[in-house]
Amino acid sequence: MVIVLKKKLLKSLVELTGNPVASGLLRHLSASRLSKPLIKTYSTAYKIDESIMEFPREHYDSLQAFFTRSLKSGTRPFNDSPETLISPSDGQLSSYGPVEDGHQFTIKGHTYSINEIFMDEKRASVYKNGWYFVFYLSPSDYHHFHYPADGTVINRYALGNKSYPVNTMGLKYGDKPFETNYRLITELSTAYDKLALVKVGALNVNSVQLYSSSKEAKKGEDFGYFSFGSTILLFVAGVSPFYPTVQEKGTIHVGEPIGQWLPHNYSSKN
Repeated sequence: MVIVLKKKLLKSLVELTGNPVASGLLRHLSASRLSKPLIKTYSTAYKIDESIMEFPREHYDSLQAFFTRSLKSGTRPFNDSPETLISPSDGQLSSYGPVEDGHQFTIKGHTYSINEIFMDEKRASVYKNGWYFVFYLSPSDYHHFHYPADGTVINRYALGNKSYPVNTMGLKYGDKPFETNYRLITELSTAYDKLALVKVGALNVNSVQLYSSSKEAKKGEDFGYFSFGSTILLFVAGVSPFYPTVQEKGTIHVGEPIGQWLPHNYSSKN
């Protein structure tokens, strides 16, 4: 019972709540040095593999710093074939499949249509004949996200109560432009398809952090992280012939293949 209660407390510190006041207090505590004594308990409770962390546990000054930890270089190898789509994150692949008419997506206990996710029917329409993957990142997971394919970033925007462009100014000045938002969308143009990574963070705070406003997307590159609880939706437009290569839902790591496009030189005679 004590372990269960500890895990509930620790989970609230990294996933926050739907209450703005409570979220603010939890956020402040988890980011302060007062939370450092909780790191060992957190690591033990969630069975964190400390052997793959960039730094030893003692390096981190707060629970949030530990939660947003990086991994040692080379820990997450990936298939660099341009035809292979890789997982953008560690976590649980909770669902995947074709985007069908009327499909509903469950995110953090709420159900959304694809139009509601993008808050724009025209933007959503690009992905309505394609594929989707939903990744849930638990408190035990590595919370950085990586590009799933090579390409060019053609759009970045935040959605929630308001919509803001994600540009150099927004990135430079940190949380303020996104404090009322709860998801950040990055759209890529690749050699095969248009992709959309929908990064859903904690409510009431900007929990999605990007490193830069670069337009270049390099497959496998770490381009940001969640500072609190998170979910990622990955959409594939489905313009080019594509099929998922995952066999079942469950645990997945950054870089593992999740789908395949047919190469450009493929023909029906092959």
